[in-house]
Amino acid sequence: MLKTAAFAAQSARAPLAPFEIERREPGPTDVLIDILYCGVCHSDIHQARGEWGRSRFPMVPGHEIVGRVAQVGSAVGKFRAGDAVGVGCFVDSCRECAQCRAGEEQYCDQGMTSTYNSTERGSGAPTYGGYSTRITVDQDYVLRMPESIPLDRAAPLLCAGITTYSPLRHYGVKAGDAVAVVGLGGLGHMAVKLAAAMGAKVTVFSTSESKREAALQLGAQAFAATRDPAVFKTLARSFDFVVDTVSGEHDYNAYLNLLKVDGTMVLLGIPEQPAPVAAGALIAHRRRLAGSMIGGIRETQEMLDFCAEHGVASDIELIGIDRVNEAYERMLQGDVRYRFVIDIASLRCAG
Repeated sequence: MLKTAAFAAQSARAPLAPFEIERREPGPTDVLIDILYCGVCHSDIHQARGEWGRSRFPMVPGHEIVGRVAQVGSAVGKFRAGDAVGVGCFVDSCRECAQCRAGEEQYCDQGMTSTYNSTERGSGAPTYGGYSTRITVDQDYVLRMPESIPLDRAAPLLCAGITTYSPLRHYGVKAGDAVAVVGLGGLGHMAVKLAAAMGAKVTVFSTSESKREAALQLGAQAFAATRDPAVFKTLARSFDFVVDTVSGEHDYNAYLNLLKVDGTMVLLGIPEQPAPVAAGALIAHRRRLAGSMIGGIRETQEMLDFCAEHGVASDIELIGIDRVNEAYERMLQGDVRYRFVIDIASLRCAG
């Protein structure tokens, strides 16, 4: 086993602090990765603080991992030492169900093995995430990172990027489509960039008028401040597609009424309380309300290559590991544009 420096939460009420974990030695199909950067996702906070009710402690969060290959197993043919690689939200799946065979491992019938707060198939050992200096992952669950994207700005693509790219692709968003993006945070800013890169005409909906200029700089063509209820009447039946990234409570029906006939609204955020949906908002114009969760390995690689081709990367604030607890509090206040990324060199220095 490989002793590895990390930052962990020992309980739901404990701040993250230095911790030593063990990584497995690379097996025949494994890749050992020296981690360079790890994004900080809002789900890290939910899980580290036990808010989703299935947290395992001690917990090392982090599922937006970018690094370089340090060592490969004897049967690895996809990677070699020095390659820039990434690891996203999961590190294994059953590999046998219809979803896994279709390259949609995120919907594995047996459940994907999450990068952290899960257990390894076979050994039952806990999985630990990217707030650490290295990780061992089977080659089939490792992504090749395009060198043209700055690696620190590429890290959030492995969650925020694929979470927004997958529904845009699945529902066929194309050049000229009118797309509404609800919320302008970590997910929302990637939805704007990706939809704009696909040629869509993007309008950002936000409660904060102060985000208007930022939305336009990111590639949106228009902005709507939702504190003014008149915008929902003015823009009714104007959009082919709505990407809803908001996790706070809000009225789904108001946004459904923005859709044209046969329009689709996709939910990416998970509010704490269920929200009512009026059947009439769907029936009257043959609208669809759907959900989406990250993407499989194949689609994630496709997304990374698309971002490289179109010059898309996440807007980040790079921090040292010693500031991760501060970053959590700032995220809860919406005080980041638009993703914190940990420079793992700071963890090596701390050790």
